[in-house]
Amino acid sequence: MLDWTDRHYRYMARAMSKHTLLYTEMVTTGAILFGKGDYLGFNEEEHPVALQLGGSDPKALAECAVLAQQRGYDEINLNVGCPSDRVQNGRFGACLMGEPQLVADCMKAMADVVDIPVTVKSRIGIDDQDSYQFLTDFIGTVSEAGVNLFTVHARKAWLQGLSPKENREIPPLDYPRVYQLKRDFPELTISINGGITDFEQAKAHLAHVDGVMVGREAYQNPYMVAQVDQELFGEQQASMSREDVVEAMLPYIERHLANGGRLNHITRHMIGLFQGQAGGRAWRRHLSENAHKPGAGLEVIEQALAQMQQGAAHAAQVQAKRKNPEARS
Repeated sequence: MLDWTDRHYRYMARAMSKHTLLYTEMVTTGAILFGKGDYLGFNEEEHPVALQLGGSDPKALAECAVLAQQRGYDEINLNVGCPSDRVQNGRFGACLMGEPQLVADCMKAMADVVDIPVTVKSRIGIDDQDSYQFLTDFIGTVSEAGVNLFTVHARKAWLQGLSPKENREIPPLDYPRVYQLKRDFPELTISINGGITDFEQAKAHLAHVDGVMVGREAYQNPYMVAQVDQELFGEQQASMSREDVVEAMLPYIERHLANGGRLNHITRHMIGLFQGQAGGRAWRRHLSENAHKPGAGLEVIEQALAQMQQGAAHAAQVQAKRKNPEARS
């Protein structure tokens, strides 16, 4: 979720859901230890939030784990699932599935120096190493280092020949393999990831595994997050409306602008908020065309809302005329 699940998106997600565990973008150990920016910054409102790390040097990962715990993160997750060339060149991501002992060493190095959970996100295999035995050998070796929570993307990764986008779509999903993993490792907490787009699917998976991670759908259709607490955690309170979400974001956006930030830093994560709704296209278009302009402020959001509402009203009129031809003028 590089460039997607930044702190602005996570603030919006937390405004919609009290219970969902949020994950950062993958951050490399090199960026944290040697980069000029603050790669560990997050809003206190985001808790519970997990830092997703990229790296393969146990010492560097341990140093980053200590820093993450000091900053207040609730979990540290090692990414062993990202298939991009850039990640492979740095010897981290999905290519590490081929070195399970190294992953175990990395996890132990972190677990030895922090008190918060250290977890792993992986694929079901890489390239031609995609047998169930390969997966169980990987999980078994890493779990011996003390790791008891794995999130498994139910696709293998092709490290050569496919782009990261293609690796999210072309290798076939194999959910039963992840279910079998839970049966064979009942003592571990196993979450499933990949291709999950609605709550019926999530509930079906939860009959077999312990948790569900949703990535692209929760970003492209962010209002999905507003329904998680009711659908999966048994909350009785009604979900926020989409307009409520916008309202909840306004003070945060105002602070961001006052500190010199740009409006589109935040609104780019809000573009999909009215996806599938009448007037949603007008909302997306106005934000896309105006939020990036110098000096753009809250008025852009107010205008986008007004255009969305006008579009919804027009759509309702069109629908009414279709149902009642005699009402046409």
